[in-house]
Amino acid sequence: MNKYPQLPEYKKLVELITLQAQLKAEHGAEGIARPLARAELALRAALRELQALPVDRELAKREPNDLEAIRALRPRGPRRLWTGLNLKVYRDRLAGAFLGRMAGCTLGAPVEFWPIPKMEALAAENGEAFPPTDYWGYVPQPKEKRYSMSPRENYTRTKMRGVPVDDDTIYTLLGLLIAEGYSPEFSTADVGAAWVKYLPYACTAEDVALKNLKKGIPAGQAGAQDNPYCEWIGADIRADPWGYMAPGWPERAASMAYRDAYLSHRRQGIYGEMFFAAALAAAFAVDDPVGALRIGLSEIPKNCALANAVRWALRVSPDIKDYKQARAATDKKFKGMHPVHTINNACLTVWGITIGKTDFTRVIGETVAMGMDNDCTAATAGSIVGAVVGKRRIPSKWYKPFNDTIHSYLLDRKRFSIRDVLNRFEVQAMAIHSQPAGAGDAPKPRT
Repeated sequence: MNKYPQLPEYKKLVELITLQAQLKAEHGAEGIARPLARAELALRAALRELQALPVDRELAKREPNDLEAIRALRPRGPRRLWTGLNLKVYRDRLAGAFLGRMAGCTLGAPVEFWPIPKMEALAAENGEAFPPTDYWGYVPQPKEKRYSMSPRENYTRTKMRGVPVDDDTIYTLLGLLIAEGYSPEFSTADVGAAWVKYLPYACTAEDVALKNLKKGIPAGQAGAQDNPYCEWIGADIRADPWGYMAPGWPERAASMAYRDAYLSHRRQGIYGEMFFAAALAAAFAVDDPVGALRIGLSEIPKNCALANAVRWALRVSPDIKDYKQARAATDKKFKGMHPVHTINNACLTVWGITIGKTDFTRVIGETVAMGMDNDCTAATAGSIVGAVVGKRRIPSKWYKPFNDTIHSYLLDRKRFSIRDVLNRFEVQAMAIHSQPAGAGDAPKPRT
């Protein structure tokens, strides 16, 4: 990773300028508009200049956005581990992955981005273990709604009535709808059409892409225009459905992940979704979640920044014993990186898995305790380990409160049955595995 530049304290300066302008207005000063207008012009000029700066061409060659070029830079990999489906094995592992994802997400959601001391204080206040070993007993602002739907108290073990809303879960469901609506051979344009149909709103890179689509910008360009979030975590939280639908077939899962990610992301953003989709697909066919991560690396460019970071995280993992060490190592290694970036959060996900291995409770508890985007990281870690251990090895306390119900903010899709969703994923997986080797893996058009 290149080092970030030393940035001036823009946020503090903007706040001081705003406060000073308000104060002068209160004191009856004239001429306030002129310095404010000059400041705005200067900032806009700086933004345009930054946007116009040329990127390192050699680095761009090592980190392409085109699927054929990405594949040319992959290391060796198994590509496909299963040539068919053992439905008994698949069903248990699919349930484990899907329930594991929702459990990790639901545990992390009410403390998303909380600093570690604040989470430790909440656990102490509740008289609970930390890292958590069950859902929170109480969370602050219990009546405040997330996504304008689920009160925060619905994420606690005593008030939970189904899986409460979260964008991590929403995109897993949306991936299923995309495959059902357009077939597993969907294009990026199909992904865009589904977003316009089902998403009422989105965040960061997804928000940019959705708004660009609604402006008439083609799907193949929607993720590249005015999008400073294109390497953030938003794409890799969308990886799961592709692994669920292509179990034991990492290359196929990564191919679907690529077409989905390209709508909103570039470079590390794309690789993050491809990496985790491939790891999830591998997790159905192996007994070691760390092994699944290593297979996931075989589907992204060998020398991209994400691959280098994940290999580093795996290499030092014997020295990372708990959540505090994991967070400290990440903060030191990636100083200045935004806490919603793909890379730093991927390392935390890796360490959640290397610390907990196949102990599901420890995996999601340690991952949540690391902080940063911890509903996303715990969801992904829970999904991968859940696919390895299956539903039968996940303590029932993590999924019994779900009551076969998932709450959703998707347009015209406000509630899903867990059993029904699992059956629908199985239909897609059977269709994909009925195809011959090599089918469905050719690069797809993006527009």
